[in-house]
Amino acid sequence: MKKQILTVLFTLLVFLPPLFSQVKQDIKTMSFNIRYDNPKDGNQNWNYRKENIVRMIHFYDLDIIGMQEVLVNQLGYLKTNLRKYNYVGVGREDGKEKGEYAPIFYCKDRFDALQSDTFWLSQTPDKVSKGWDADLERIATWVILKDKITGKTLFVINTHFDHIGKQARIESAKLIKQKSISLAGDMPIILTGDFNLTPESEGIQTLTSPKEKDAFIDSKNAAVFTYGPDWSTCGFDNRPFEERKLIDYIFLRNVNKVKRYAVLAETLNDLFLSDHCPIYAQISL
Repeated sequence: MKKQILTVLFTLLVFLPPLFSQVKQDIKTMSFNIRYDNPKDGNQNWNYRKENIVRMIHFYDLDIIGMQEVLVNQLGYLKTNLRKYNYVGVGREDGKEKGEYAPIFYCKDRFDALQSDTFWLSQTPDKVSKGWDADLERIATWVILKDKITGKTLFVINTHFDHIGKQARIESAKLIKQKSISLAGDMPIILTGDFNLTPESEGIQTLTSPKEKDAFIDSKNAAVFTYGPDWSTCGFDNRPFEERKLIDYIFLRNVNKVKRYAVLAETLNDLFLSDHCPIYAQISL
């Protein structure tokens, strides 16, 4: 009996540490359009939803979060209540604090930010500008992170495509792809965002089609386990499912494995987290 117990203990000592180490090295990431602070949202306004958003982020113990539609007052609340995270990002209307941010939050105990910047989705990406037929200024925020656990570096980029300009969305996809690959080199890439495009659209195919050079993979299609609906927009209402669309994504390059993917279509006491669902992926580099 004693010999059997010793054998079991030895097995645990040999096999469990590598298992736990691997889980710890996984990266839990999210793309989340939090919905800008709009007084017209009534009982679904930011002030009613914000505590649940913070609780959700803490519950999933996320490493990296790309957010969209974040106004400066919302950013202030998130900074105060997500103390385990640092962020990078600027307002899209002046490159400072005006307009919506597309910030990237990252766990500061896990990552060091080596370099970061923002560019505009336009023909003049290095300055505040609208691109092509876009209705609004649109941006992409990026950061190079060094993982304190593994010593590896990775490139994270987050964006929000225009909701009106058809050509702008196609050209934005081309620009995002070209810029991210140029900046990242051989590093793993995590691309999060609200693309305002469905999977079969030309813009998304520009990013993900195997026929395209340097294609990204959609974390949904690559994941071992998936959970949730096939749509990511809920609109604060009970619209028919056939009217809901998948327009939020986590795209990847140069990663080892996508273990889990989920669309978190949850409400809490009749409150939505947002008019978009958070998109979750657990990956190993």
